[in-house]
Amino acid sequence: MPAPGSTDLSERLRALAHPVRLTVLETLAGQDRCVCGEIVRALPLAQSTVSQHLKVLLEAGLIRARTEGPRSSYCLDRDAVTSLKAEIDMLFSTLLAQPGCCEPRDDT
Repeated sequence: MPAPGSTDLSERLRALAHPVRLTVLETLAGQDRCVCGEIVRALPLAQSTVSQHLKVLLEAGLIRARTEGPRSSYCLDRDAVTSLKAEIDMLFSTLLAQPGCCEPRDDT
């Protein structure tokens, strides 16, 4: 059984696991708000493909969207990214604090 919150963490990490989504996040990090068309122009992909990647990032809670007439604009959810960073830091701190099975032992 997964630890509480690990499913949410794994979903956010899954959202980060694609190079296009990382590029989208980097693009959004450098701007206050970005219209979908601007993101599409920055990538060598069809609009529908970029939209699918945006959907994954939205569902993971890493970005926010706002509809402005026929256009959608997106921005990085900085609070969510900060929270994710803290969760990852905690996860790795916990993992590294445990004695490893392959650690050399002093049996003398």
